[in-house]
Amino acid sequence: MNTNTNNTKTILITGAAGGFGKGAAIGMARNGHNIIATVHVASQVTPLREEVARLGLADRITVQRLDLTDPYDIKQALTWDFDILWNNAGMGEAGPVWEIPLELVRKNFEVNVFLPLQLTQDVLRKWIKEGSARGKKVVFTSSMGGLFTPANWGTYVSTKHALESIAEALQQELAAYGVKIQTINPGAYYTGYNETMADNPFRWLDEEVHFTKRADLRKGFDDFFATPEGKMDAQEMIDRMIEVVPADTGKFRNVMPKAIEDMLKAHQSAAWDNAI
Repeated sequence: MNTNTNNTKTILITGAAGGFGKGAAIGMARNGHNIIATVHVASQVTPLREEVARLGLADRITVQRLDLTDPYDIKQALTWDFDILWNNAGMGEAGPVWEIPLELVRKNFEVNVFLPLQLTQDVLRKWIKEGSARGKKVVFTSSMGGLFTPANWGTYVSTKHALESIAEALQQELAAYGVKIQTINPGAYYTGYNETMADNPFRWLDEEVHFTKRADLRKGFDDFFATPEGKMDAQEMIDRMIEVVPADTGKFRNVMPKAIEDMLKAHQSAAWDNAI
């Protein structure tokens, strides 16, 4: 893949307080790109600014709050000039789909689908209205879960399935304007994100109301995280993101690691023979 990053890009990242977003922000800044690293809550701003300063990257990384539920934050973000919008922020609800409270499903779709779509629509309208859209790019952090559905992860991965569909539509709809669209599909890398998501069902799962046993659900999660596939080194994915996000060319879908890409392809092929 040609990862041409010789020309400096300005990249707006949502969800840059930690994990993939923070790691990739630092890496891309070290490669000479200008980063607008946004975080969800005000208390995350100063610590990240201080860390950026300690790393000597204050001239490359601007840290801002961008709460996607705050219309004033959105309005401010639309005044910033950037070449790439990376919709990286997200959250996850886990647990059995047939028992999870619907309000939590709605919340997960609001955070992972509707809010980033609103920001994307606003940014695209701005670029197209200004006549600056050609050469711009929108990247979505999807997931390996955007391409298959394991039991007890259905709520979260259904939001990523939705992002896959939205991204595929956008790629076709925006081709005439010269806007590029990409997804990044990480495996279960160890950033704390998946582990936190696995804790979420235990705040509502009540054995006096629900049929799923708390101990059985916990064991399923713990068994997965105990496998090599459940706790992969996040730096591998961050290194790939540092290449993919600023690049002018590349694949629409970017799955990492290769073993997960192969597994997903096999799963999708086998789905045609899946019987009830």
